Amino acid sequence: MRRSTHAETHTTYGEVGATQAPDLMQYPPKGFRPAEYRTRVGHGDARFEAAWIATMTWKIQERSGIEVRVDSVPPVEEGGYHPVTFDDDGVPVDPAHWEQGRDESRFAPDGTAFLTAGTTATLSISAYGRSVQAPVRVVYVVDEPRRKGFAYGTLDGHPESGEESWVVDQTDDGSVWLSIRSFSRPSTWRWKLVEPFMRRQQAMYTRRYLSALSLSEPDVPAEADIDLEAAAEAAHDDEIREPGSRRSGD
Repeated sequence: MRRSTHAETHTTYGEVGATQAPDLMQYPPKGFRPAEYRTRVGHGDARFEAAWIATMTWKIQERSGIEVRVDSVPPVEEGGYHPVTFDDDGVPVDPAHWEQGRDESRFAPDGTAFLTAGTTATLSISAYGRSVQAPVRVVYVVDEPRRKGFAYGTLDGHPESGEESWVVDQTDDGSVWLSIRSFSRPSTWRWKLVEPFMRRQQAMYTRRYLSALSLSEPDVPAEADIDLEAAAEAAHDDEIREPGSRRSGD
């Protein structure tokens, strides 16, 4: 995964963080379609640790056949040396000390940095024989003792507009669960025309996400070679034809 300097970006929707709302399924943001899934991925502390580490290093997406390119990360506040300070009478009031910066850039055992809020990335998604580029930004991170995960929101250029979250939690009986919540809609009229194809792709990738934290990495089957962009153009052509008109060659 490539990293570059941080650049400020804005999501393509206004309801940032709404995947955390308890009533998301009953009252989603207006015009958006909500979804929620939950599956058991194991049991015990070791399983919980492995699952949340995988989640916080983009492994769910990568194991589902999505290429993740990290474009930018927010700057980390660095520590520094603070010399002794004195009051107006020359009396020392604060001894010299080294101040540690905020520990926001933690790392997995293999050296991979955990993602942080503000990170932007481009997801390369296989869609009917084409590679679709989907820019996203991490909008929040969940970091609790028994509940960890993140959500990203869509940026300009993404086929959809909306937000999706992946959160791993461990219940009192030791069971480890993955919850996926989202709300979305096509980002432009062009993508709206192929919404049935997009929903089919969403369902397929959701199944992959839900199995991505199994002990072995899931197989990623190849997709049929269907041109999504050509389908959009054909659908648009059908939409604007006048009654009684004929296409050339009909």
